Amino acid sequence: MSDISKKYVKALVESIDKSKLAEVSSSLMSILPAFKDTKLKILLYANDISKEKKVEFLSSLIDGCDEKIVNLFKLLADYGKLDLIPSIATELDYEVAQILNKHKGFVISDKELDGDKVSQIASNLSKKFDTTIELEAKKSNYKGIKVEVESLGVEIAFSADRLKSQLTEYILKSI
Repeated sequence: MSDISKKYVKALVESIDKSKLAEVSSSLMSILPAFKDTKLKILLYANDISKEKKVEFLSSLIDGCDEKIVNLFKLLADYGKLDLIPSIATELDYEVAQILNKHKGFVISDKELDGDKVSQIASNLSKKFDTTIELEAKKSNYKGIKVEVESLGVEIAFSADRLKSQLTEYILKSI
């Protein structure tokens, strides 16, 4: 994250009541997919569209947009920094996780994991790290199981391929 984004996040955190902080962060995170669209980037850089229209459009992407977010959009528009919104949203999400001691992560596997297993993994990790961890199951082509909690800097992986190679190596050394 850029230092500029961190300054905006610090100001947001200081100006928003702690009870609304998670809601504001969630609102900003909800518009991140829109920033992957090149049309939005073109709109943000267009000189023939007024700052007010840009702010109005961005605000319309969030249901029940908070006044603090609208003010943030206005400030960013005034300084031509609307492209910082994704990094501000990500950094704010990280800060909220640290403040509330509540972290989100993923369990990645090549098989479907049922909710009970995911909940059990989350519960065990929560105890180990003395925090609240929510995990979401993701199916991918990863052979094994991997748990990622980015805001804590945790990645735990058990790879079937790695286990096979280590077992083969061990057997060959023992012969």
